[in-house]
Amino acid sequence: MAKQIRLNAFDMNCVGHQSSGLWRHPRDRSGMYNTLGYWTDLAQTLERGLFDGLFLADVLGVYDVYGGNAHAALIDAAQIPVNDPAMLIPAMAAVTRHLGFGLTCTLSYEPPFPFARRMSTLDHLTEGRIGWNIVTGYLNSAAKGSGLAKQPEHDTRYDIAEEYMQLTYKLWEGSWDDDAVLRDPVSGVFTQPDKVRKVHHDGAYFRVDAMHLCEPSKQRTPVLYQAGASRKGRAFAARHAECVFIAGPSKQVIAPSVADIRKQAGEQGRDPSDILIFTLMTVIVGRTDEEAQAKFDEYRRYVSHRGALTLMSGWTGIDFSQYGLDDELKQIRNDAIHSAVDAFTVADPGKVWTIREIAEFAAIGGTGPIVIGSPERVADELQAWIEETGIDGFNLAYAVTPETFEDFVDLVIPELQRRGVYKTAYAEGSLRNKLFGQGDRLGETHPAHTFRATSRTLAA
Repeated sequence: MAKQIRLNAFDMNCVGHQSSGLWRHPRDRSGMYNTLGYWTDLAQTLERGLFDGLFLADVLGVYDVYGGNAHAALIDAAQIPVNDPAMLIPAMAAVTRHLGFGLTCTLSYEPPFPFARRMSTLDHLTEGRIGWNIVTGYLNSAAKGSGLAKQPEHDTRYDIAEEYMQLTYKLWEGSWDDDAVLRDPVSGVFTQPDKVRKVHHDGAYFRVDAMHLCEPSKQRTPVLYQAGASRKGRAFAARHAECVFIAGPSKQVIAPSVADIRKQAGEQGRDPSDILIFTLMTVIVGRTDEEAQAKFDEYRRYVSHRGALTLMSGWTGIDFSQYGLDDELKQIRNDAIHSAVDAFTVADPGKVWTIREIAEFAAIGGTGPIVIGSPERVADELQAWIEETGIDGFNLAYAVTPETFEDFVDLVIPELQRRGVYKTAYAEGSLRNKLFGQGDRLGETHPAHTFRATSRTLAA
């Protein structure tokens, strides 16, 4: 039986997300990001296409590396203005039955105790369809907005994240017994006090002496997503993630990351196949190859080089404003180069990229590849990525929304179903059960299992 392709839509509560300048396209509706109708319509479209989920990106800061200020980000709407993604989910859940929601929340700037309550609340309101994309942040502007002079060093952020996970596991998994809530109108007892316990945690970065405020939700711990390509990030994903999001412009970049994550998961005592790996991709599809290419050429007329380089500057820490569009990438290699730029040289070792070419590549859908063609050509390419890299599916970015998603649902999904590589109906149950078919709770090989209630207190 052919491997089933998994799909998330990739969006953000902002204008344009990763398609710089395309908010100006006459058919783009991303400027309606601040209305509920945009999001409920999108959710229903994705459920019609049997998407596993909507993966919501987020940043707490502004992209101010380019030019040393936020002017370009503001002019080009480079992920600003940006609203809170969590507020969208109950409305979308109300108009769908199955679609999952992957919520990006930066653990660096919110204490675990209130965060755990927010996620439990969303798990209740979605009836078990919530996931958490765990990120540690990468913008100094976010740290400054949160009262810090700058963000902690990269590896320190992951040390903090490790303790954060242990504490949230204690709150979600261990504070309340499964049968703590009686709801017994005869005895008048709603919750049995001896089945609820405080979490006592006194760690290097966090202190908590409190019980979790929410009764157990369907999944308890949300489905755990993680996006991080660094050595520390991959190790963290191998320990904690159920779904991993990676990005790169080619199969040559993605395949080694997939293999390394699965290898490290096995070394952590987990089944490597228990981790679903998604890669970033943008699909421009038409009824014919020629129609799709014409659509792509039309989109390119609206691209903003400056907006794309503003995002790239924030992702890499390199101020691309100091280089000309025709400068070659090799001319700016230095110790500050990050994987987002290095990936371009790995993708095609014989090619010399100019700054203009990088901007044009990243301006539609970010740093992932773009597939252009008929439904048959797109399906061929998606299957090739699955077979040649070992990924499980795709986080699909858009060029123009909702058109990109509607085209995919109407044209590509039927072709994938015809080939037997995409589901024809949703499984029942929680998001975790839909993804893995093994129930609503995390399995025994996951580290969260060790924090399930076994005593009257949970100590650090």
